[in-house]
Amino acid sequence: MRLPLVTVLGECVADAFTAPATAPGELALRVLPGGGPANTAVALARLGTPARFLARLSDDVFGRLFRGHLESSGVDLSAAVRATEPSTLAVAELDAQGRAEYSFHARGTADWQWTADELAVTDLATTACLHSGSLALVRDPGGPVVEDFLARASATATISLDPNVRPLLVAPEVYRARLPRWCALADILRLSEDDLGLLLPGCTIERACDVWHAAGVPLVVVTRGKHGAVASLHGERIVVPAPPADVVDTVGAGDSFTAGLLHHLGARGLLGGRLTGLRVDDVFDACVFAAHVAALTCGAVGPNPPWAEELRLPAPMAGRAAR
Repeated sequence: MRLPLVTVLGECVADAFTAPATAPGELALRVLPGGGPANTAVALARLGTPARFLARLSDDVFGRLFRGHLESSGVDLSAAVRATEPSTLAVAELDAQGRAEYSFHARGTADWQWTADELAVTDLATTACLHSGSLALVRDPGGPVVEDFLARASATATISLDPNVRPLLVAPEVYRARLPRWCALADILRLSEDDLGLLLPGCTIERACDVWHAAGVPLVVVTRGKHGAVASLHGERIVVPAPPADVVDTVGAGDSFTAGLLHHLGARGLLGGRLTGLRVDDVFDACVFAAHVAALTCGAVGPNPPWAEELRLPAPMAGRAAR
C-alpha cells in the first residue's frame, strides 16, 4: 500500500557541532545537514512516507550537502527552488544531557526569501498533509508568504505546524502574535515543553492546550523529552511515556517525533482534511510510535532519524551509527 504524500515546507540549515581541535588556537567543526523542516522530511521518507520538500536550497557547498543528504534519504526535491543566496549556518554546542545551544548565521540567507510566485506553482492536488513551521514561517520577508500558502493548502490538506521557537533569531513576542492565526489554520500543533514556556510563560500544558483549541487547532501534542508527551484532542488528554533511550544527543528528536506522528496517522488513512475521523485512541497509538522514532534519533549524533527497518530493534534502543 502506498502511503499518502506529505509535503514539508521550510528550511534546511547547516548544523555545525564543535569538535576537538587539532592544534591550540583552532576551532574544529563537524557540519551536518539540519533544520527542523528538513529533519522532518528526512524522517518521513526514511519511515516510508512519500515526502516532498519545498525548500530554497543554495548552490553553495552547504546546499550541495543538503541535496545529497535529502535525496539519499528518499526525499522528493522536484519542487525545491535553486537559490542564489547562501545557506543558513547554525553552530551548536551540546550540554551534558546532549541538548544543543545554537548561535545562528542567518542574515540574508536562502531559507527566508520565499516569494508568492515561487509557491504559486506548487501543485497540492495529491498532498494529504502539509507540514511547516520553525523559522521559515516566522522570519521575514518570506514568513507571510508561507502563511498565505498554508491558508491555500488548508482547503484540501491536513495542516501540521511546529513553531520550534528560536529566540536568538526571532523574539518570542513575534511567535505569540502570529500563533493564533496559525492555530486557526492548523489541524495539528506539535511543540516542545521549552517552546510552550516561551510562548505562554507560566502556563500549564493543560491550560495551553485549552488556549490553542479555542484558537482553532483540534490536536495539540507537547513533547517533554524523557518525560514523554502530552496530547490533547479537542480537550481530551492522554499522556504517553518515553521509551528507554541511550542518548547521544537530542538534536532532531522533536522533528522525528513529528514525522513519526504524521507517518502513523497517514498509514491509517487519517490524514487529509480536518481530522474528523480521528479518535483519542488513534492519537495515543501514533504518539507511542512517534516516541520510539524520537528515541532512536537520540541514539545517533546530530539529526539522523532512523530507517523503517531499525524500528524492529528491541528496547532498550542502543546508540546508532550515522549512515
